[in-house]
Amino acid sequence: MTTLIQYASLHPTPWKNGGGCTTEILASPPGATLDDFDFRISLATIAQSGPFSLFPGVDRTLSLVDGGSVVLDVGNERKVALSDREPVVAFPGEMPVSATVDGTPTVDFNVMTRRGRCSHQVERRVFRDYSELERRSALTVLFLAEGDALTVHSERERMSMVLYDAVVLDREHTWMLEAPRATVYIVDIIPDHDKDEDMAE
Repeated sequence: MTTLIQYASLHPTPWKNGGGCTTEILASPPGATLDDFDFRISLATIAQSGPFSLFPGVDRTLSLVDGGSVVLDVGNERKVALSDREPVVAFPGEMPVSATVDGTPTVDFNVMTRRGRCSHQVERRVFRDYSELERRSALTVLFLAEGDALTVHSERERMSMVLYDAVVLDREHTWMLEAPRATVYIVDIIPDHDKDEDMAE
């Protein structure tokens, strides 16, 4: 079932260390906690410099959506400056990561999948007027990261999105995106058994 998730209906959860807050957009299975989710998609505001929580056995992709740059110290091995030029970074959840913000809070789109259950792919797409989306997995999530409004439609359905809304696309295979200008993130969630079937073929 195709589902529109309106950002205005969601509620942020403050971090225990006071360094920011997280708004969960979608998680599976429903009602899953941070300890037992298969996948989790969220939007976080980083207001202060500090370490990230560790998630052993989880793969993460973090994308800068708004605000100043943030520098990530990833496992004391590399530093990544998330900015408009390089807005996306992927890393294992068990790796120690600390963030340094430049004084301006940042808004970050976060995708996490638990190894052995599923994996994910994240595509950042910037377009004007029209863009066609061909679904590549059983579950695709579309997130509007920049732009006042976006219309998403297939042959049978049409939905209107505003900033930070998300749509779960799990029926039609081809969708048309329409907006004067928009930046979207397309997240494909791939169950591990799907990958096994692909290998068997």
